[in-house]
Amino acid sequence: MDEMTKLRELRADVPVPDRGALAPGRQRLTDAAASGRRARRLRADWRVAAVGAAAAITVAAVLGTQLGDAAAPSRSGPASTAGTLRLDSPAEVLNRAADALEKQPAGPEPRDDQWIYTRTAQVASQGNQNGAAVGPVTHDPDSWVPYDNSAAAKNGKDSDYRTARQVYRAADKLPDDPARLLAKVRSFYPTGNTAESPPEAEAQHSFRAIGLMAEAYPITPAALARIYRAMATIPGVHVTDHLVKDAAGREAIAITRKEDGSHEQREILLDPHDFSYVGLRFVVAEDYAYTLSDGKVERQTFNFKAGQILTSEARIKAAVVDAKGEKP
Repeated sequence: MDEMTKLRELRADVPVPDRGALAPGRQRLTDAAASGRRARRLRADWRVAAVGAAAAITVAAVLGTQLGDAAAPSRSGPASTAGTLRLDSPAEVLNRAADALEKQPAGPEPRDDQWIYTRTAQVASQGNQNGAAVGPVTHDPDSWVPYDNSAAAKNGKDSDYRTARQVYRAADKLPDDPARLLAKVRSFYPTGNTAESPPEAEAQHSFRAIGLMAEAYPITPAALARIYRAMATIPGVHVTDHLVKDAAGREAIAITRKEDGSHEQREILLDPHDFSYVGLRFVVAEDYAYTLSDGKVERQTFNFKAGQILTSEARIKAAVVDAKGEKP
C-alpha cells in the first residue's frame, strides 16, 4: 500500500477544518518557526495546519520519517563533474562548482509567451507539542508561471517576488566582482524597513537575496557561476561536511548560514554532481524551546532539537514549456 493511500484511510473519519478555523493556528506555527527572522516565503498555497489538528498529526505519523538526513554521511565527498569534492570549505565547493558551470553552454532566453514549469516537493515539521510531532503537510507539486508574469509583479505577490524574466536578465548582467555582485543582488531583493519586517544585517541580507537569485529558473550557467563565487565570500557561510537529504529524498550539498538572532540556519541545497540548485531548508541549529501565548489561547510549548528540519523544499523538475498545463 502506498503512503498516500494509507494516509487517506487513516484520516477518513477526520472532518476537514475550514480555512478560517485553521488560520489562527497556522499563523502561530509560522511565527514559532520564524522565531523573529525574516523568512523567505515558501509557496503561498501550502501552510502548516493548526496545532493539534488531527490531519496534520496523521500526516506526521505516516510521512515524518522522510525528513531525516542520511544515516551514514559520507565525508570523502561526492563524485561530481569537477571530480571528487571534499566538503570542508564553502570556498572550495562553490568555486569548484563555478568552474564546472562556466564550461556549460547557455540555452536561448525563453520567449515572453512561454511558461516556466516546476515540480516541487515540500515538507515541514514544527517541533513537538505534548509528545506529538506536527507536520509535514502536502501541496500541489506542479506549477506553471508565465515567463513574463508582469501582471503578478505589479500586483505584488510578496516583497521578494520577481518574474522569471526579471531575474534571468538581472542575473545575466551581474558583475564578476563578488562585492559588487552582492550589492546588486541586495538591491534587487531589498531588506525590510518596518517594525514587522526589520532591516537585515548585510551578511544575512546577502545570503537570503543570493539564495533567491540562485534558485531562479531559468538562469544561465555563467550567471550561476558568478553567484556561487560571490556566495562563498559572505561572512558566516559554511558547507555541511556530509551530503544531506532534500525534501524529495535526494542527496545534496548544503551551503549554510545561521540566521542572525535565531536558533536556526538557512541551507541552500545543490546537486552534488552538476551543482544545480535543488532546494532550500531551514534547520534547527541548537536545542531550544518556544512557548506560544497570545492571551486568547492556552500556552503551548514547542521543543526543537539541533538538526531538526523545520521546512524543506526541493525542486524536482523545471522546464520551459509553450503552454500552461504542458509537462516536459
